[in-house]
Amino acid sequence: MATVLLVRHGRTTANASGLLAGRTPGVALDETGVEQAARTGERLSDVPLVGVVSSPLQRCRQTAQAILDEQSGAAALSIDDGISECDYGDWQGRSLADLTQEPLWSVVQNQPSAVTFPGGESMPTMQSRAITAVRENDAAFEAEHGAGAVWAAVSHGDIIKAVLADALGMHLDLFQRIAVNPASVSIVQYSSARPTVVSMNTDAGDLSWLSSTEAPPAEAPVGGGTGPSA
Repeated sequence: MATVLLVRHGRTTANASGLLAGRTPGVALDETGVEQAARTGERLSDVPLVGVVSSPLQRCRQTAQAILDEQSGAAALSIDDGISECDYGDWQGRSLADLTQEPLWSVVQNQPSAVTFPGGESMPTMQSRAITAVRENDAAFEAEHGAGAVWAAVSHGDIIKAVLADALGMHLDLFQRIAVNPASVSIVQYSSARPTVVSMNTDAGDLSWLSSTEAPPAEAPVGGGTGPSA
């Protein structure tokens, strides 16, 4: 099975000003976000990625390019609408402070499976299309490059939280318990038996052990296993 690195984009001008950017065009990384993306690129510089798949939105493409800039191999960038930001509809572009006053806000916090954003998509639809995109890309990279392949998916906070919730076997209503920081890296491996969540929301730390071409075990090791050899 391949290994997917779920990378959230770096901090944006909208994040810094407390706005829900959604799919608003032209929302770029701010100075802090550029630095965050560069550090993530450096963390992954020793990991020979077979590909980088990005949301089409500018902030993700910038983060993806920062990762590719540190790669010495032939990893290429591809765009997948399946991991684009949630369509927040009429909520898009509004301040989070204002949105907390909406009756729907508490439902988003406590029962996201029941949420359809006015003029936008439902949260279950968001989760379903993101999971499908990640799994299809994962299977394609493994088929082309083998079970030891490592690739990155650069996406958004709610998207990554929804994918992680599925991998953990959590109901969508619990996904707000997961934190995903800007430019953080989470690691998931899919097998025919089950997904394995290797790590979540990491902001620092050595990832060079992922450079091993050795395929991860197909089954969960009883007792915890030995961990990576590198």
